[in-house]
Amino acid sequence: MHPRIGPLVFAFVVGCASAACAGTDPAPSVSPRTAATSQSAATVSTSASPSAPSTTPSLGDAPPQGRLAAEGGDPVPGQVGTYTWRDGGSDSPWLPGARITVGTGEPLSVSLTPPVAVAAWQARSVPAGTAGPTGATSLGEGDGPPTFAAPGAGVWTVEVHVVFDGDLGSASYFWRLEVDG
Repeated sequence: MHPRIGPLVFAFVVGCASAACAGTDPAPSVSPRTAATSQSAATVSTSASPSAPSTTPSLGDAPPQGRLAAEGGDPVPGQVGTYTWRDGGSDSPWLPGARITVGTGEPLSVSLTPPVAVAAWQARSVPAGTAGPTGATSLGEGDGPPTFAAPGAGVWTVEVHVVFDGDLGSASYFWRLEVDG
């Protein structure tokens, strides 16, 4: 072996290793919009930088899930109708709603998953099978988390329209209430 090959090989290996370390590209940054396309809709990071902790809930590309619960009962996810959410939206007809059985006048509340502040809401009902809101009866309105009493005995389609705080948009949620007398 030639006496100069050993030091040349050593210099070549050290040089390549140094170049490889110095020449690596930094990890690509991921914006919340990019993250939304690579993660599920409910897990988009809204932090300002990768090292800063997030101070707001993770928001996806669709409005949060609305869940209606009777006092002490399990919440039932509603059907999402027409909504606007951040940069998008969807137009939907009046929906029949997700089925839930409650008692007459029972206290009902709507929660959102992930939690999002509510600027305003209104709840109304029509007899089940009605094709739209014509003739709807108001069940209540307000700000903050929606809470209202179940209508009288019968089968109803209930719509709860929510306006989200922070200019995030609005959404209508539907349930089919089977109200026992």
